[in-house]
Amino acid sequence: MFDRLPAYAEDPILGLFEAFKADPRDRKINLGIGIYCDEEGCVPVLASVRAAQAAGAGLQGPSTYLPTEGGEAYRRAVRELVFGEADAADIVVVQTVAGTGALKAGADLLKALQPDAAVWMPDPTWANHAAIFGGAGLRVERYPYYDKATGGFDLAGALATLRKLPAGSVVLLHPCCHNPTGVDPSQAEWHALLDAIGERGLLPFFDMAYQGFAQGVDEDAWAVRECVLRGVACLVASSFSKIFSLYGERVGALSVHAPAADKARLLGQIKRVIRRSYSCPPAQGAALVEAVLSNPAWNAQWRGELDGMRRRLRTMRIRLHGLLAEALPQKDFGFLTAQNGMFSHSGLRPSQIEALRTRFGVYLVASGRLCVAGLNDANLDHVSTALAEVCAGEVGP
Repeated sequence: MFDRLPAYAEDPILGLFEAFKADPRDRKINLGIGIYCDEEGCVPVLASVRAAQAAGAGLQGPSTYLPTEGGEAYRRAVRELVFGEADAADIVVVQTVAGTGALKAGADLLKALQPDAAVWMPDPTWANHAAIFGGAGLRVERYPYYDKATGGFDLAGALATLRKLPAGSVVLLHPCCHNPTGVDPSQAEWHALLDAIGERGLLPFFDMAYQGFAQGVDEDAWAVRECVLRGVACLVASSFSKIFSLYGERVGALSVHAPAADKARLLGQIKRVIRRSYSCPPAQGAALVEAVLSNPAWNAQWRGELDGMRRRLRTMRIRLHGLLAEALPQKDFGFLTAQNGMFSHSGLRPSQIEALRTRFGVYLVASGRLCVAGLNDANLDHVSTALAEVCAGEVGP
């Protein structure tokens, strides 16, 4: 069988990172991979996380297995972060291997409990979403999300599709910092979406990888908490790679709000899919997240650091917009400041993206997604000059 192995198509984002590393040029800038970097271009170690490490959070003594669902204190801290003061009686939380593991566990759970359901995801969405849900054996469909004409959210298109779906259909949603566009619905638009979801009996599955990067920790969880207030069942995949700068620790969680469910049975079914996948989650990163969230002083410090990260992203958007508007006053770059989070949908054509890489050493993924977190004082002028040159032709949101 090893003589008949099919070719492997490299992941477009990870493959781009490998190409970037192999580029011998001193002046090269990676705006493709989704990693938050500080003003010096480095992945930061948050002071709140460092304080938890210094205090001994994490491995102490022998390294033993965690429960399949993760530690109780970690799960409680995550529940409070995601759902605020919502009644815990209707919510089940389990630790997962990062946000990707949460999506996979949720997909396997859906396949086991509702095998014929289709998963409707926004067009566009994170490239790995279709692979995860399709790999679990679920049918993957798309609903309109990004309006190319306005550079904003296509509410009319989304509602037109959702209002036709059969009850029990799963709707994938980004509660904040939509990946890859950075376009988020307004609160009024969220109300309209949740109205349609409730009327049709649909099941929201939120992928929340950037809680705190758009407006704030609590503000960014608004759509999830509104589901709880409405009594709508939902799933939430949480990732702590970006917001705790713990990429290599793979810390995440899957939360399920299910008002009508037997919670012990629901937890058992989630544990079942985890057990046959990776058995139990890793300990070190979860211990750090638990310590920071559970300690009032560290929690406040972490939220302050997250505020600073969010402000830096906003500043980079504003400054890049200003430089491009000055260089190309006939073009509209307003989408840069209207979008949220780490990513911006540039609207660049493949030929322009290739020109950025070959001529200027500026790397973007093929979709045109630009990682704003890769910008800083040292490279902003170079990036703006490169973008202005390749954007001399057609460009837009």
